Amino acid sequence: MSRSVPTTENAPATAPAPVSFREALLFWLKLGFISFGGPAGQIAIMHQELVERRRWISERRFLHALNYCMVLPGPEAQQLATYIGWLMHRARGGIVAGVLFVLPSLLILIGLSWVYVAFGETPLVAGLFYGIKPAVTAIVVQAAHRIGSRALRNNVLWAIAAASFVAIAGLNLPFPAIVIGAALVGVIGGRMSPEHFRAGGAHGTAEKSFGPAVIDDATPTPKHARFAWSRVARVLVVGGLLWLVPMGMLAGVFGWQHTLTQMGWFFTKAALLTFGGAYAVLPYVYQGAVAHYGWLTPTQMIDGLALGETTPGPLIMVVAFVGFVGGYVKAVFGPDSLFLAGAVAATLVTWFTFLPSFIFILLGGPLVETTHNDLKFTAPLTAITAAVVGVVLNLALFFGYHVLWPQGLEGGFDLMSALIALGAAVALFRFRANVIHVIAVCAVVGFALRMFMT
Repeated sequence: MSRSVPTTENAPATAPAPVSFREALLFWLKLGFISFGGPAGQIAIMHQELVERRRWISERRFLHALNYCMVLPGPEAQQLATYIGWLMHRARGGIVAGVLFVLPSLLILIGLSWVYVAFGETPLVAGLFYGIKPAVTAIVVQAAHRIGSRALRNNVLWAIAAASFVAIAGLNLPFPAIVIGAALVGVIGGRMSPEHFRAGGAHGTAEKSFGPAVIDDATPTPKHARFAWSRVARVLVVGGLLWLVPMGMLAGVFGWQHTLTQMGWFFTKAALLTFGGAYAVLPYVYQGAVAHYGWLTPTQMIDGLALGETTPGPLIMVVAFVGFVGGYVKAVFGPDSLFLAGAVAATLVTWFTFLPSFIFILLGGPLVETTHNDLKFTAPLTAITAAVVGVVLNLALFFGYHVLWPQGLEGGFDLMSALIALGAAVALFRFRANVIHVIAVCAVVGFALRMFMT
């Protein structure tokens, strides 16, 4: 169902009532089940719900937090949810927001992974996926358009986005290099032409006003979000123990070379390399999980990626599939406990993959909050956001290519997938249809087409 979005003409004059922890918890739980479309789609959903509809946080504060999350390794949408939850309700709010963003996806993937390895592919699953993949392609394209139209407010930022697209699509430059280059452009541009690098665009304010927010542009930073060395030390100690204790227990009980211990160590390293989202780290995961450790086959890895793309939550949740299949196939708890082995392995790799994200937010959030009105900090982050738009567009085109030409250019164009994607795009762009409804309808259409074609 489409919703009317308040603009400058009809924006409410007063801020909403303060948000209770229970109200926020229910929203984060809902978000965990509806966060389809990859990072761009998930960020767009949060913007629509938190900035436009509920007005829990202002446009400028939202974008400033997003800029910080874009710089970090790890899933930026999950980190953004953690950041906003922390800003509103202290550490417990951030932990709840971040955990609930991931937990539904973990549970769903454990179930789907079990069906996959225990029963194999079925016509029903293949048909549903045939319709879901084009739908998700349309969702990512729509989300890229939505984020770009909000972030690219002048020609300079458009140029940065275009250069970013050429750098990653044409020159195959690594994402960290693009981030560093954009940050340098922001540093120089913020001094030479500050009006182009202010948060919100060339005029320093958003073009749309959704009304006063609970956390507005001028809302003072809450006490718990102010920088203090004691908080830094506490986060480092607690975060270090949350990594060291389970890793030490795995090494002590099973040994360093055991499958579960090596999974914990490998996905800790993977978590620190996820600049630019899941696609940037997938080659590393593929090389380690398939070629080095043999936890799953190349075909299983591709199927796991499809599951990750068509379930809610961050795309990097494909690591849960990798963990489940690896634990199941290696029978780490013996041949009579295969499901338990897979579920434990999936949970472990999720823990080690996402733990750094919570530490980064709780550690760096207070510093970021002190800089949301300081141009010398916001200019590089604004430039980085523009660069990320180009990267997201490249990912959308990359995904679309593999859906519409599943066997490559020599294999021919998949007309039915193109028609499903076009129908999904019309529903999303023209009628602003609900994402879940679009996915459900396309899944049914895909199943019907596959049954008809066979």
